[in-house]
Amino acid sequence: MDKIAPAIARKWAFEDFAEGVTIDLGAKDVTAAEIVDFASEFDPQPMHLDESAGQASILGGLSASGWHTCSMFMRLLCDAILLDSTSQGAPGVDHIRWKKPVLAGDRLSGQATIVATRPSKSRPTLGLVTMRSELVNQRGETVLELENTGMFLKRGAAA
Repeated sequence: MDKIAPAIARKWAFEDFAEGVTIDLGAKDVTAAEIVDFASEFDPQPMHLDESAGQASILGGLSASGWHTCSMFMRLLCDAILLDSTSQGAPGVDHIRWKKPVLAGDRLSGQATIVATRPSKSRPTLGLVTMRSELVNQRGETVLELENTGMFLKRGAAA
């Protein structure tokens, strides 16, 4: 079984990521107010704005937009890794799936598993780290799965 590395206070550089390691991203409680706030600005579909409309939908209640779910994941990733790293951004997301609705009152927890690392061929100071991540709710159901590659400075380049 792969070890789970805690979200620790250090400067993550390319060399700190090893294939097979799973990193705990922490947890987040989802409130009805934040679901409505996000939806009001970015995804004003009825099931994201109103409990009754959510109940009448196939989602079963007031549910977070998939994009809100991605944003909550991104916050967890930032707090656990990116804000204390040499991250230089990402070229994109290769895979994303919203597996179950995220409902008001859910508690989400996340993890990211390193699936590949490689030095950049075109930029010798960078390395590429591919992560397969997921968010699960308090019932252990996967609500989001995502795979993407991030660009991190190598330790010598970060100094």
